[in-house]
Amino acid sequence: MPILPYSLLVGQDELRTALEIAYVNPAVGGVLATGQRGTAKTTTVRAFSWMISGGLPVTLPIGATDDRVLGGWQIRKLMEGVAEPADGLLVEAARSPAQILFVDEINLLDDYLVNIILDVVSTGVLHVQREGRAQELQQVRFNLIGTMNPDEGGLRPQLLDRFGLMAEVVPEEDPKQRLRIIETVLQFEAEREKADSPFLAKASEGEAARKAELEAARKRLREVVYGPDTLAYCARLAAAFRVVGHRGDLVLGQASRALAAIDGVTAVTPQHVRRMAKSALAHRRSATESGSVAPWTAEDDTQAESLLPGSAR
Repeated sequence: MPILPYSLLVGQDELRTALEIAYVNPAVGGVLATGQRGTAKTTTVRAFSWMISGGLPVTLPIGATDDRVLGGWQIRKLMEGVAEPADGLLVEAARSPAQILFVDEINLLDDYLVNIILDVVSTGVLHVQREGRAQELQQVRFNLIGTMNPDEGGLRPQLLDRFGLMAEVVPEEDPKQRLRIIETVLQFEAEREKADSPFLAKASEGEAARKAELEAARKRLREVVYGPDTLAYCARLAAAFRVVGHRGDLVLGQASRALAAIDGVTAVTPQHVRRMAKSALAHRRSATESGSVAPWTAEDDTQAESLLPGSAR
């Protein structure tokens, strides 16, 4: 195992839930992980990709050109006088085992490229027609996973809205949890070169078990239906939090459906919706021009609880 196994990660509950939901139901539309440096955002994404596919995700570097993203021409062939297309990272991600495109520090990427990528994620269609190259529409399906450190700048509200879910990653404050992180990482580094390690064998068993559970949830998803008052609760939450547009309502419903599938049930309840409210709605509320997102507070939790069907309002 070249990286820390997913089954050995300590904490990261919000991000792990978001990644699993986007995998079970790709219609959710990707995940944005936001948090300060050193909070293991990238480690978690790579560990998840390794668990579900045995490989790292296709990664878009910050300095990537639009040719590299969308596809262009093979330079060597052009120098030989032959025009031969070269696939871009979007197609590579769609064809990769994990079907993930990972963009670290996405807030530092040019808005033009971010907008193109998010549009392809939303439509599932890639159409390249530029600089002498035109190609037929391609079906391109992948999960976009982005990370950002809000201290280094934000994303415009229009771009934030295009991410299905946002997961806030915060440093562990409990000394016991911080100790677990240290011990786990150091033990992994000590064991990773051993040919026969009970520690890593147990981690591999945990990986296989969780992957099997998620695969079963993907199959179960088609059987999951919305229970009474569930969609009405989605609409009430979106209205109460003054979410602009209707994408938040739809994502909340899709994410809740995936969560029900992961829980092993075939009916979405308002409690599933309640658990996904922050991830689906927090980044769709009013934000500043710099792209900063208003924090989700205890008062927000109380408001969401008060809107549950049957609650006294």
